[in-house]
Amino acid sequence: MRDKANMFIFSDMPRFMRNVLISEVEDLPQHVLALGTDYPYGTFLDTHSHQRAQFLYGLEGLMEVTTEDGKWMVLPYSGVWIPAGKPHSVKMIGVSTRSLYIKPAYAPRQPSQCEVLNVSPLLHQLILSAHHLPERYHDDGRDETLIALMLHEIRLASPLPYFTPLPRHTLLAELCAAFLLQPHIHSTAEEWARSLNKSVRTFTRLFRQQLGLTFSEWRLKACLMQALADMSQGSSVTEISLNLGYESLSAFTTMFRKQLGFPPSVFIKQIRDGKKQ
Repeated sequence: MRDKANMFIFSDMPRFMRNVLISEVEDLPQHVLALGTDYPYGTFLDTHSHQRAQFLYGLEGLMEVTTEDGKWMVLPYSGVWIPAGKPHSVKMIGVSTRSLYIKPAYAPRQPSQCEVLNVSPLLHQLILSAHHLPERYHDDGRDETLIALMLHEIRLASPLPYFTPLPRHTLLAELCAAFLLQPHIHSTAEEWARSLNKSVRTFTRLFRQQLGLTFSEWRLKACLMQALADMSQGSSVTEISLNLGYESLSAFTTMFRKQLGFPPSVFIKQIRDGKKQ
């Protein structure tokens, strides 16, 4: 009798959403579901989509989210907003995620493409608290108030420039994809134009039409995203600057500060602090 009683008590306990597949719970009535997942290093989630919008947050490590629009770099203290129904793939590098899956009618943001958002200390704590809610949390009282405040903070979160757009033009997309594998600040529009058998003027016009940026602006953004990824994995700033083609560490640091508003040392400290959370 004691064993049966214990089994009854256990089966009646609330289930917390850790390492639960969204496909198993997506139809629950709660308008926000908080799921935590631990991924082996280097996990790749092939292109997929969800009925609900997703806010994907990693407590540490690095995520690369790719859609037909481009690639987003998601670092500690940032999360990526993924609209409902948006096909996307994710590369996980040492990440334990805390995801929020939100019914479209309750989505606090309405962009047509993904966004990387800054996660404030308050939003960080709200997300952690939400992941202690049971599968079927109460739709009134403290639980619902916590969810409402969390959605409000996501609505107010500021976008971060951790995005490299990709073109729809097939041949140009191939060049961009190859460049992202090994970006270099001295790659030139003339070289790319020759690869496409176009004049520099025609190439320049095509590039801006496809990506909304000049070639030099896109090249710089791609190099910066690679630098952020390498720093998050522990590479030295000197090594990174040389690999990207900068003549000196000071030139790289100047670029970094100009683009993000703070030097590489501040970013590295944020990464280290995030790993201590």
